[in-house]
Amino acid sequence: MAAIFMLSAMPEPPAPPGIDDKTQHFAAYAGLGVVTLRATSGGVLTGLRPGAALAAWAIAALYGASDEFHQRFVPGRSADLLDLRADALGAAAAIGVAWLSGILLRSRRAGGASPRVL
Repeated sequence: MAAIFMLSAMPEPPAPPGIDDKTQHFAAYAGLGVVTLRATSGGVLTGLRPGAALAAWAIAALYGASDEFHQRFVPGRSADLLDLRADALGAAAAIGVAWLSGILLRSRRAGGASPRVL
């Protein structure tokens, strides 16, 4: 969160060439989603509970909203709902991948049985 805040406080934050703004938001909040999920799940990805995943996504998405509000006060920056959408989608995607990874890890530890798909 501190890194995101620092970058959003810059009028023109550094960015890799060829990477658009929405992709940068998606990637940053994917990272935030994963570390927040680790915090809400007690550091254990193999036994994720829906509440931990939802809490992690809500924290990341709400931080995205507060960051967009913060950018309204930075010269040269503005709040953008499409950026907020990219933030929320990035967090959701990363949390989803972590959730599926936890299912696969748990399945392998349980003897290699395949998880049932409904």
